[in-house]
Amino acid sequence: MPATLRGSNPIALCTARALSAAALLAALLLVPMGCAKPAGELFPPLAAPLSWPNPPDEPRIHYVGQIATTADLKAAKPFGEALRELFAGKQPILGIVSPMAVEFDDQQRLYVADTAARVVHVFDLDKRKYEQWMPPAPDTFITPVGLARAGDGRLFVADSSTGVVWLFDSTGRSIGMWGLGHLIRPCGLSFDEAGQRLFVADAGAHRIAIFGPGGELLSTLGSRGTAPGSFNFPTDVVIDHQGRLYVSDSLNCRIQQFGSDLMPRRQIGSRGDLPGYFSRPKGIAVDSADHLYVVDAQFEAVQVYSSEGQLLMAFGREGRGPGEFWLPAGMCIDDSDRLWIADTYNRRVQVFDYRPPAPTSDTGPNPGPSPAPKGVTP
Repeated sequence: MPATLRGSNPIALCTARALSAAALLAALLLVPMGCAKPAGELFPPLAAPLSWPNPPDEPRIHYVGQIATTADLKAAKPFGEALRELFAGKQPILGIVSPMAVEFDDQQRLYVADTAARVVHVFDLDKRKYEQWMPPAPDTFITPVGLARAGDGRLFVADSSTGVVWLFDSTGRSIGMWGLGHLIRPCGLSFDEAGQRLFVADAGAHRIAIFGPGGELLSTLGSRGTAPGSFNFPTDVVIDHQGRLYVSDSLNCRIQQFGSDLMPRRQIGSRGDLPGYFSRPKGIAVDSADHLYVVDAQFEAVQVYSSEGQLLMAFGREGRGPGEFWLPAGMCIDDSDRLWIADTYNRRVQVFDYRPPAPTSDTGPNPGPSPAPKGVTP
C-alpha cells in the first residue's frame, strides 16, 4: 500500500472517488450545456445601412446580407449537438465556391448552382439546414450554370458542358433529364407557369429552346446574328407577369424583349460604358412591378429598367464589401421582391430588398403595380 494511503479508511476512499467521478461527469455535461445556443439572426443589420438611390430620391433597393457558407445559416445548437461536438468535433463548414445561378422557393430554400463544386447548394433558411443536390451516380454535374423552379416544386438545372437540363423534385430526388440531343450549351432557364413551358438560353446554338410539359422540344427562337430576334451567345432568359420574354443577348451587349407571341418588341441597351449601356449582361430578373434587373459582369453592377426600356437606376460597384461585386452572374427575385445575386468571384450570394412606394391617400390601400423608381445614374 502506498505510504500516502497507509491507514486510510477504504470506504471513505471509495466514496471520494465516486464523488470525483460524479463531479467530472457533471462538468462534462455542463460544458455542452453552456455551448448550446438558439438560432442566430440570419441577416443582422449593418451599422451603416446601405440603400439606393442616394438622397434626395427615395431609396428603393436596400442591402440585406449575404450567404457564403453553412455558418451563415446560424443554426441553433441544441444540447445533444453540443454534446456530440464535445466528443466527435465540430461539423466542417461548407462554402460556396463559384456561384453562377440562384433560385429561391416558397419553403425559404435558396438554391445555388456552383460550377467549381459541381453541385447545387440548398440552404434552407427556415429550418437552418443545408444539402447538396446532384444527379444520381454514375452521372454528375460538370458545369451547372442555370436554375429555374416550377410551381409544383420541380427544380431545373442546366449543365452547359453536358448539354442537358436535369430535373429534381422538391425533396432533391432526380426525376429526369431534358434536352439531350437538342441543346449545345444551355445556360439560363425560365419556367413559364401559365404555359407549362421551359425556356432555355442555348448559348452554343445562339437560340432559345422551348420545351413542353413532358420535356419535348416545342420550338426554337432565333439564330446567330445582330438583327432583332437574333442572338450572339444568349446567356439568360426571364418571363415577366405579362408573359413577355426577355433574353440577355450577351455578346450583342443588349437585352431583347419579346411579346407573349414571341415576336421581337424592343432592344434595351447596347455596347458602351455609360449608364444604360452594357458590356457583359448576364443574369436578368423581374420584380412584382415588372421592373427588369440586369447584372453586368464587366460593370460589377445591376441596372434597373422599366418594361419600356427606360433606365431607372443602378447599384453596386467593384469590390468585396456589402453591395460590391466581383464578376456577378445569375440572379433571381423571389415572391417578396427580395433579390438574390450570385457574386461569383466573391464566392457568395448577396441579398437585397426592393421596396415599392408606400400607398398614398390618393391611391388607397391597394395601389397595384408600383410606380417606377426615379432615374438615378450609377
